[in-house]
Amino acid sequence: MTKVFARFMKDESGATAIEYGLIAALIAVAAITAMGLVGNGLKNTFDEVQTELNS
Repeated sequence: MTKVFARFMKDESGATAIEYGLIAALIAVAAITAMGLVGNGLKNTFDEVQTELNS
């Protein structure tokens, strides 16, 4: 039983998959945040252009 437990503790193949998943999630959150900020900036710019064109 101790050999099985020791082998389980040394096995790190699942750990790398989890790490890659966490990195991908972090990149996705950063990308969504950046796109949201850029989108809000573009909306404000186009709103200003529209206001100037209407007046």
